[in-house]
Amino acid sequence: MYDNTLRDSFSGLTAFITVAREKSFTRAAAQLGLSQSAVSHSVRALEKTLGVRLLARNSRNVSATEAGERLLRTVAPQFEEIDAELQALSELRDSPSGTIRITASDHPIRSVLAPRLKKFLPQFPGIKLELSVDNGLTDIVAAQYDAGVRLGESVAQDMIAVRIGPDLRFTVVATRKYFSNRAMPRKPNDLMEHNCVNLRLPTYGGIWAWEFENRGRQINVRVSGQVMYNSIYDCLDAAVAGLGVAYVPEDMAQPYVKAGHLIPTLEEWCPLWAGYHLYYPSRRQPSGAMSALIAALRHTP
Repeated sequence: MYDNTLRDSFSGLTAFITVAREKSFTRAAAQLGLSQSAVSHSVRALEKTLGVRLLARNSRNVSATEAGERLLRTVAPQFEEIDAELQALSELRDSPSGTIRITASDHPIRSVLAPRLKKFLPQFPGIKLELSVDNGLTDIVAAQYDAGVRLGESVAQDMIAVRIGPDLRFTVVATRKYFSNRAMPRKPNDLMEHNCVNLRLPTYGGIWAWEFENRGRQINVRVSGQVMYNSIYDCLDAAVAGLGVAYVPEDMAQPYVKAGHLIPTLEEWCPLWAGYHLYYPSRRQPSGAMSALIAALRHTP
């Protein structure tokens, strides 16, 4: 349709998609491993071939035009699928390689991923992992992650989920000194009278409501206190320091409970949740590198 220029359009499309997403020729060039002038030339050649302006440029930023937005919306997903398939085909002859970007909260990274990566990474020197700590409900497709990690009940239905950890329970804990002059809570709503350590989630800027269950009865309690963090490990440290009551994964608190530094309470109200799952888009064929990682992370009871 466009004579021999069609072949050049593919490199132009790659350059355009990267610039449109990064909103910068400089960042796009760095990501593609090309010079800024080469990226700019590829985009201008594509615009000339198509006969429409795809990017609006000014001294401060770059943004997609209406035509550019349409092209980005329709073509970019197909390019991702092509790239993934080419990567998978290349790995049929070579050992798995490539970069895998994963978003997860700090607890599964430390408790599940890190221990297994110690054995996995030396076996596959061609695989690189980028782990991004995020407690929010990140849209992995929009944010261009290859996979994410969440508790099983939180994974969207249009995702393929692979269990990578056992069932998980949270526990309510505080120091013996803290409880020495306060009545221990007997039911979740009693926590409203306590100095609790809150956890802020970036999704919608919300504060996590503590979730409890007993004999089918579910209660969410929005606690209050003097201190708030965005890391569950900081919440545990605050409880150990005697700053209040925290609600944290049981495996994190267990060493302190065994040592007598923390006392658990409301145990009959702390439910067992489906453990951590690695999830990725169902429409995306996993690369050889991703398949190798899934095999290494898959939970076996």
